[in-house]
Amino acid sequence: MRVLSWNVNGLRAVQKKGFAAFARDCGAEILCLQEVKAKADQVTADWPEDYTVVWNPAERAGYSGTLVLARREPLEVNLGIGEPTGDAEGRVITCTFEDYHLVNVYTPNVRGDLSRLDFRTKVWDAAFREHCVRLDAEKPVVICGDLNVAHREIDLARPAANRGNAGFTDEERAAFEEHLDAGFLDTFRVFESGPGHYSWWSYRGGARARNVGWRIDYVLVSNRLKKRLRSAFIRPEVAGSDHCPVGIDLA
Repeated sequence: MRVLSWNVNGLRAVQKKGFAAFARDCGAEILCLQEVKAKADQVTADWPEDYTVVWNPAERAGYSGTLVLARREPLEVNLGIGEPTGDAEGRVITCTFEDYHLVNVYTPNVRGDLSRLDFRTKVWDAAFREHCVRLDAEKPVVICGDLNVAHREIDLARPAANRGNAGFTDEERAAFEEHLDAGFLDTFRVFESGPGHYSWWSYRGGARARNVGWRIDYVLVSNRLKKRLRSAFIRPEVAGSDHCPVGIDLA
């Protein structure tokens, strides 16, 4: 079973850049999108017809929002995590299947001036972690999305220059570590321990061509799913957004 996650930075924009072919050929049982910046009536459904579609758009037009495409219809769908600010921004979709929960998340950015740092780390991250831990008590969880943090120094090209900046503050990194301590596994690091693997690049200065990037998109799974994990990967060759897809294959 393949699960893919992609921050498309505007679904309408990426649909003009080959999204239909990607959705058709990617082989995903589940495809999770973040930052869709649209509602269902604003886009053309150019994905395969056998996908069940779950939308969670932001209340604010053209902002944030998440989308799940699943080849099996979920037993249950829940939007949000009970945290009002983030829920209004359409940041989480939870789909329950027979043997696992799937959580698609677009974690809030703390902004360049760090004005949202306290909200992100003290309110949002705590509420999101509680949500996932509660689900994990019922059945295993697959968490995928843009978590907006580079966990370790090897997860960005220039750690020294970015220490304390948005996405690489001590507070954000510690909050991510708490997610792992709560019983979840960073799947990519099961298979790859080295640097140079990124999922986001600035549009400025030819950063993507020079691979000056950050790994801020993840698939996390409950620790007890490790035995079913067959691969975890990043797809930097897929263009169309400033992020690229990430994913896993589960037995």
